[in-house]
Amino acid sequence: MGAGGVLGAAHVGVGHALEQRGFIPDMIIGTSVGALNGAIAAAHPDRAAPWLDHVWTELRRRDVYQLGYLFSRASIFTDRGLRRLIARAGLPSRIEQLAVPFTAVAMDLATGAPALLDHGDLESALLASAAIPGILPPVDRGGRTFVDGGVVAYVPVLAAQQAGAASVVVVATGPESSPLPVTVPRRRAGAIAARAGLLLLHHQIERDLHEVARRIPTVVLPTGTEVWPAPWDFGHSQRLISTASRTAGRFIDGLRVSGPGLYRVEEAPTTAAGPTGTPNSTALGVGL
Repeated sequence: MGAGGVLGAAHVGVGHALEQRGFIPDMIIGTSVGALNGAIAAAHPDRAAPWLDHVWTELRRRDVYQLGYLFSRASIFTDRGLRRLIARAGLPSRIEQLAVPFTAVAMDLATGAPALLDHGDLESALLASAAIPGILPPVDRGGRTFVDGGVVAYVPVLAAQQAGAASVVVVATGPESSPLPVTVPRRRAGAIAARAGLLLLHHQIERDLHEVARRIPTVVLPTGTEVWPAPWDFGHSQRLISTASRTAGRFIDGLRVSGPGLYRVEEAPTTAAGPTGTPNSTALGVGL
């Protein structure tokens, strides 16, 4: 499950479509908001979508992004809001206690390497995976300092492959996960920086998807969203959920997997050389 912040509401709609069709993953790998949603799915694998639906439709910006009483040099906002959300989620204290094997992906701030947090304290793993640099505080865990995994693994399919998945179902959000129009932004600093950041994430996602699809079936579930809200605007959650539920459901009903390759709406499946057949293990791959 990939990153995307407020756009993580679309994960819930895709989750509805999967649950309605009896899909339960063998493992869940999540980055950032994907880790938060993914941990709840791992705790309640057959009934997570309705709970998440309620959380997301009630969520407001102040519930997540809260200014501290004292100015912090490490981040603009505190993580009090995220801690409260995690506390209300009915999650166990340790990752190993989740019903479905789970990994939260963060980035080691010292080395820049992806960190696969698959054991130990669950709260700190989720906070680390969602610690947007400069926005939310970095997390110290086990003698290391971590920030948001979306910096290096916006859609953590490589982590799923490393964990031994025989196939991957990708739940990604945001415009960076779709084909980008060829355009030059207005010559303003903000527009240029935004375009460059979008391209950076898009190329990272495409590189990782194609790398994994060479070896195992890689299914990217569509959300159907063409107009994405601003990163701080939580007022569109219901639209994102309902649109993703319908769109992903139709895609799943027509899906036919015939071996390694990339299966998604934007392009025809790219089938790699190798044996075909029914995969024997499935990983649901999510991020903030």
